[in-house]
Amino acid sequence: MMAAARPADRTLARQTAIGVSLAAAIVVAWLSIHIVGIFFWHWSLGTVPIAIVAILVQTWLSTGLFIVAHDSMHGALAPRYPRLNRAIGTTCLALYACLSYAALLPRHHLHHESTGRAGDPDFHGGDPSLIGWFMQFFRTYYSHGQIVRITLVALIYTLLLGAPLGNIVLFWALPAVGAVAQLFVFGTWLPHRDRAEPFADSHRAHSIKIGPTLSLLTCFHFGGYHHEHHLSPGTPWWGLPARRRAAVGKFAGRQLARDRT
Repeated sequence: MMAAARPADRTLARQTAIGVSLAAAIVVAWLSIHIVGIFFWHWSLGTVPIAIVAILVQTWLSTGLFIVAHDSMHGALAPRYPRLNRAIGTTCLALYACLSYAALLPRHHLHHESTGRAGDPDFHGGDPSLIGWFMQFFRTYYSHGQIVRITLVALIYTLLLGAPLGNIVLFWALPAVGAVAQLFVFGTWLPHRDRAEPFADSHRAHSIKIGPTLSLLTCFHFGGYHHEHHLSPGTPWWGLPARRRAAVGKFAGRQLARDRT
């Protein structure tokens, strides 16, 4: 008889099933808007409002592509399947903005090793203002190679596949830039900037005080639960609210036990 699966194995299997399913849903939704918007969109007064909604949704989905890749960098997407984990992360970054997974992986782990200190590629580098910090962030994660890759894809779309350049800008470039803003403001600047409330520990990360729904809509929980992410990098984005609830419940249990003694 086959031995029963251990609880840890069942937990990792569930994490993989949920993570890969959500990643597939994000990729399929993103590709649907990308393909229809760039190659098949018919402009009229009636379709302009729909296009605006589609671009906003695509911006959020583009943020989601990066967050899925981010989970891959921590091995949290498919913990027992490293090749699948890396393949999905690589694909998501390529779709999002022709980013290199191999280049971003070591930089992100440096961020966790030296958060908010010298050596952290996400730190402001001396100018903590919103614009100054954003420019440092942009220079860190965008390269000439990426611009070349984006240009090549755009040329293929326009010259070989006949896509209007305006559609490429509106349904790919604009959502990608909007996602950069989301990722920076809610995933870097707000959680890691100095404020009146001191950092809780050496992770130098705040969790933004917003509800779960707004946390999901702004940055797939990497704003509202950023400190939880630094405490447990192996927890996937969709598991961060449960991670906080478990921590709060454990703290309440310890407090109750102390009150009884």
